[in-house]
Amino acid sequence: MSTSQTTMQETTTPLAADEVLKRAKSFFANRPSLYSTFLDMEGPAFCTFRGQGGEEIVIGVAPVADGTGTRVTGSSYLFDMQVARFFTTLMPEGSL
Repeated sequence: MSTSQTTMQETTTPLAADEVLKRAKSFFANRPSLYSTFLDMEGPAFCTFRGQGGEEIVIGVAPVADGTGTRVTGSSYLFDMQVARFFTTLMPEGSL
């Protein structure tokens, strides 16, 4: 995967947007110390986190056009693996 593909990631989930943001705040705040972050800014459709060396993680949400769920976008330069791991927590139970 190229750097541009890992810097910006996207998935869809049947979860509501507010539930996705709630889970993001919990997930990124509770990572092991090397990858821990703190909530920096938030709004109704996004939250940003700061981590090691000021690294930023951005999670954005938008409704899917057909109303069946939420499109989730995650962006980070160094924490791409953690964003990908967070996305796996948004999958419906039994889908893996």
